[in-house]
Amino acid sequence: MSSTSLSLPQLRVPTLLRAILCDPFHKLEPLQGKQEQEEPNDQRRKEEQEDLKHQQMRVEGKEVYSEKKNQERSKPFSCVICEKRFTAKHALNDHIRIHTREKSFLCGNCGKSFSQKQNFIRHMMIHTGEKPFSCVNCGKSFSHKQNLTQHMMIHTGEKPFSCVNCGKSFSHKQNLTQHMMIHTGEKPFSCVNCGKSFSHKQNLTQHMMIHTGEKPFSCVNCGKSFSHKQNLTRHMMIHTGEKPFSCGNCGKSFSQKHDLSRHMMIHTGEKPFSCGNCGKSFSHEQNLTQHMMIHTGEKPFSCGNCGKSFNRKHHLTRHMMIHTGEKHFKKGLKAAIIQSYKEEQGG
Repeated sequence: MSSTSLSLPQLRVPTLLRAILCDPFHKLEPLQGKQEQEEPNDQRRKEEQEDLKHQQMRVEGKEVYSEKKNQERSKPFSCVICEKRFTAKHALNDHIRIHTREKSFLCGNCGKSFSQKQNFIRHMMIHTGEKPFSCVNCGKSFSHKQNLTQHMMIHTGEKPFSCVNCGKSFSHKQNLTQHMMIHTGEKPFSCVNCGKSFSHKQNLTQHMMIHTGEKPFSCVNCGKSFSHKQNLTRHMMIHTGEKPFSCGNCGKSFSQKHDLSRHMMIHTGEKPFSCGNCGKSFSHEQNLTQHMMIHTGEKPFSCGNCGKSFNRKHHLTRHMMIHTGEKHFKKGLKAAIIQSYKEEQGG
């Protein structure tokens, strides 16, 4: 029997292999067709994505390059230190002084120096009194435009700066900065005489008048002088009799809002100020301060005639009547003590 006459069964070829040999495309045609369709599609999709990516990079690169060229053309002068660009060389020269800290603009009035000419010009308005920026609402004038902008917020009621702790809002950023010291407890301004610290510089300035004895604010009615303007304003209500703050419980009126707040503690019974020695509580801080003199023995009010000292001003006032021999002693004593007490309490 020749080899060509052998059949597949005679060679004992496995069934699956025999099926493939007899029909090479049996059951493989659909799989191969799917692969032939998917592979070109995937490849094409990848190529398209790559093309889009390269095209986008080319566009972005051109835009960045174009923007950079435009900036170089519009601002040809560049700072070698920080790379900031300027349209004019003199502007670059002014800017360079920030880095060198050179202050070539000197004020002939006060000796203060500036690195920028515009800052020097703006400073000179302090000495000349020039105020070219005026408020259209109230007519108040300012030497700097930004001061006018800040002032306008008084009329518009705009308060864009808010405290993250209590929510209180302010029209000026520096006011918010000062307010934040209430929460942080920061008091960077200290008195060189007594060491007392303040969160605001103007409070220190006012405090210093206690040591210098300066009282630049005088009452036109009685001539009494004060170191603080608000104390004069408060004092003036004694002469005018103005008492705009009234108690809702008893109807008593006060010239100052804080006097009303202090009075309200009588009705509420609140006494937040306690003595660390005996535990006695007070509704007013100054009452606690006066009480502490009992424990310390301090008597700051002295009689100029006999040298006797007292821990209360009105006690000294009462004592002085012994030396002056004032008539109608009881009536005069009562009026003098009341007046002295009012002055101690701030009007």
